[in-house]
Amino acid sequence: MKQGKRYRTAAEIARQAGAVQNLATAVKLVKQTARAKFDETIMFSSHLGVDPRHSDQLVRGTVVLPHGTGKSLRVLVLAKPDKQREAQAAGADHTGAEDYIARIQGGWLDVDAIVATPDMMGEVGKLGRVLGPRGLMPNPKSGTVTFDVAKAVKELKAGKIEFRVDKGANVHAPVGKASFSEEQLLANAQTFLRELVRARPAAAKYSWFDTARGPEVSPSVP
Repeated sequence: MKQGKRYRTAAEIARQAGAVQNLATAVKLVKQTARAKFDETIMFSSHLGVDPRHSDQLVRGTVVLPHGTGKSLRVLVLAKPDKQREAQAAGADHTGAEDYIARIQGGWLDVDAIVATPDMMGEVGKLGRVLGPRGLMPNPKSGTVTFDVAKAVKELKAGKIEFRVDKGANVHAPVGKASFSEEQLLANAQTFLRELVRARPAAAKYSWFDTARGPEVSPSVP
């Protein structure tokens, strides 16, 4: 299949760069090869030495990137009136309770993240089939089921992301945009990698980062 000019140029830059040995070099190469007409999202992807079929080897977590993701999240908070006021003060785009649950049941999903207080989960749980496949279902492990709605909203707005290993033992996460500086992308990537290293389950039997795909990374990420 014939490749486009932008692809061929990027492939040649990558070929000349050779094997990438560290994050700083990887970030520099990403900046050089990001040539789309839109502001590309930069993803961090890694194959982990775990077997996701075992519950004690599942990997998931959250981390607040120091420079955000470059995307302005639209946040909905489902809570009682007093917590709605806290959420509004923290910068939530939408706040409500049964009214927004009914809107979602009717097909409305104009949000990027949903936070709910624990006392609302009885009703929010009914939306599982709608929100679950879209990654919008509030979850205590991701910090989106909480009474501290102000903190949750501020973290999401500041660039909090959630990551989870997939069935193939891979993990993917956005760490910024092509328009970010090298320093910003590097800081975000380092922050995410440190959190990923800390998320290693005790039951993992193999090298955390598959040695067939990359070097072992210690907790002291540079």
